[in-house]
Amino acid sequence: MKFLKINSLLIILFFISACSSIPSNTSNSCSIFNERYLWFKHANKSEKKWGTPVYLQLAIIKMESDFDWLAKPPRQKLFKVIPYKRPSSSFGYSQAVNGTWEQYKKETGNKLAVRTRFKDSVDFIGWYTKKSSAILKISKNDAFKQYVAYHEGWGNYKHYKKNKKIINLAKKVEKQSNVYKNQLKECGTSLSKNKYIIF
Repeated sequence: MKFLKINSLLIILFFISACSSIPSNTSNSCSIFNERYLWFKHANKSEKKWGTPVYLQLAIIKMESDFDWLAKPPRQKLFKVIPYKRPSSSFGYSQAVNGTWEQYKKETGNKLAVRTRFKDSVDFIGWYTKKSSAILKISKNDAFKQYVAYHEGWGNYKHYKKNKKIINLAKKVEKQSNVYKNQLKECGTSLSKNKYIIF
């Protein structure tokens, strides 16, 4: 009986680690989805629900966490040596902060959503970018401006032109978004075909 319990725990841990590990090539959308087919389903569902393209969802995650489900901002250091507090509560694939994540859960009714789950993270990104589109009149296809709003928040968006750092980050997201978009043109049809998945 004890042997069976240990085996069961090992199997559970194996599948958790398998589902949560970082894809081997996070710069290639086809590679990501070939490794994580369910992620393609979740991102597609988010696009249909909120109107935010799959490639933009991926580009935001690539910049924010590089697909690390446990990503957090690095700790600040006192006197350049002593580890101190983190600059924000950003966490998970989407790097959503506590307050915005709670707002998302409240507005969508997705009360059990967690930032370490890809499905919830892409749904959050879809929700956020749709609100950016409504509040700031930004096209859901405009990767540059959508990322600025995502990173800076709706209130600080109007000041971004004075911030060279965010402009450079947004340009990288825009470039990566276009790369993902072109890659998905090559493999999107095959990914869209029904697949049978045991787990």
